[in-house]
Amino acid sequence: MLKIKSFEFNPIAVNTYVAWDDESLEGVVIDAGCYTPDENEMLRQFIVSENLTVKQIWATHLHFDHILGNAFAAKTFGAGLAAHRDDEFLLKNFKRQTEIFGLVSNGETVPIARYVDEGDILSVGRYDFTALHVPGHSPGSLVYYCAKAGAAFAGDVIFRDSIGRTDLWGGNYEQLIEGIETKLLTLPDTTVVYTGHGGATSIGYEKTHNPYL
Repeated sequence: MLKIKSFEFNPIAVNTYVAWDDESLEGVVIDAGCYTPDENEMLRQFIVSENLTVKQIWATHLHFDHILGNAFAAKTFGAGLAAHRDDEFLLKNFKRQTEIFGLVSNGETVPIARYVDEGDILSVGRYDFTALHVPGHSPGSLVYYCAKAGAAFAGDVIFRDSIGRTDLWGGNYEQLIEGIETKLLTLPDTTVVYTGHGGATSIGYEKTHNPYL
């Protein structure tokens, strides 16, 4: 069984997820948004308590609020960052991003260890995830979809009854809508969508209720 634990971290209320195979205990941290020492410790303690082995940090995108904990997670778990190349420029502007939003940061982050693109397969134990490149919120926004578990980690591409904002660095509204309609709404209606902020939703629900689609 693929198990999922969610945390809400930092002042921007980012959802950080730990997903793991309950047989192999191999896990992944998705969008490490932990910001304070207490949040860092909360993430560390959970992973230790579940006896998980975390070798990867998956980024749905590289806006500052989703990567505040990357340096901590990389050092603590010996994990490399997986992300899309088109968002790499955001790493170079990490400190500036945090300052614009009024947060204090030492500017520490980690480079991309694995470039992920459309159709790439990333594995967590027995579970394979397909990367879907859905730009528009950011140029390199990714959705990690696991058909076997019926789950998709969508970052800020889509939310319950909403979509990601497109007025930030590299955003594009038309591109975002096209990507959602052609790559997400074609997934099974029962697919659970774990979003970057707020509660989870489903593909079927968004088809019927999302006013942007």
